[in-house]
Amino acid sequence: MRILGILCLLLTLGGCSSLLFYPEPGLPFTPEKAGLHYRDVTLTTADGITLHAWWLPAKTGVPLKGTVLHLHGNGGNLSWHLGGSWWLPEQGYQVLLLDYRGYGLSEGKPSLPAIYQDLDAAFRWIDQAPETQGQPLVVLGQSLGGALAVHYLAEHPERQQRLKALVLDGVPASYRDVGQFALSTSWLTWPFQVPLSWLVPDADSANKAIGRVNGVPKLLFHSLDDPIVPLSNGIRLYQAAPPPRVLQLTRGGHVQTFADKTWQTVMLRYLDDPQHFNGLRRLGEIPNYPAVKKSTTAPAESPQ
Repeated sequence: MRILGILCLLLTLGGCSSLLFYPEPGLPFTPEKAGLHYRDVTLTTADGITLHAWWLPAKTGVPLKGTVLHLHGNGGNLSWHLGGSWWLPEQGYQVLLLDYRGYGLSEGKPSLPAIYQDLDAAFRWIDQAPETQGQPLVVLGQSLGGALAVHYLAEHPERQQRLKALVLDGVPASYRDVGQFALSTSWLTWPFQVPLSWLVPDADSANKAIGRVNGVPKLLFHSLDDPIVPLSNGIRLYQAAPPPRVLQLTRGGHVQTFADKTWQTVMLRYLDDPQHFNGLRRLGEIPNYPAVKKSTTAPAESPQ
């Protein structure tokens, strides 16, 4: 997303939603290369676009815990983003990993607001798939995918009722803020960051919608080192989110969270009990922990 602001500078567009998307056609590899079982899924949007997705079933012999809809970031295609969810099937979660219109093998060209029909097609597929019936549903949105998810859920409150949790990773609170940040990182564009960042459309930004995502537990990962979406954006989004919500700060590059098993463990433990999880300290505690009763004489200690 760093070049978003620079492109807006060069093109001097009044509305540049298309600059949010950097799709790559084709697929350089499939989950099979990573030793994963999968199948190709074809979805059709309300406006007749054919989309491609991967279905990663939970590992055979592992108790099924739920379904994860993985919405990836703004660059590349499915192959680039498998690292965000490849590890979930081994932990009992089946995954639908979607390529938006214009990405990978999906038809069309990505733009706002048309791309929300892609999310709707994914939700409708999950509604109907035999494998997902009666299973908890989790949405994992990384970077732009998280911002799209927040806006979509705010516009479709009926979808919120189905969700067990919403996990956001490196999500921009404001497209305009990220555009300004990109402009500020170059001496050439730094003097123009304030006026030119206003060329970036901001109406669909996550901070304007997340207040309407009520009752859904939210886990927000954001790296202290993120070079694309600054930490201030993650904090701003967390502050705008209705509870229950948890902000988990990490280290490393943009949406590289799940390359570290620590953060995999945090997400898994969070999904055990999204209503009560309160951060990294729970790693030392028992999954599905009951509420701790406080003593009348001294504070109760967490189980070790």
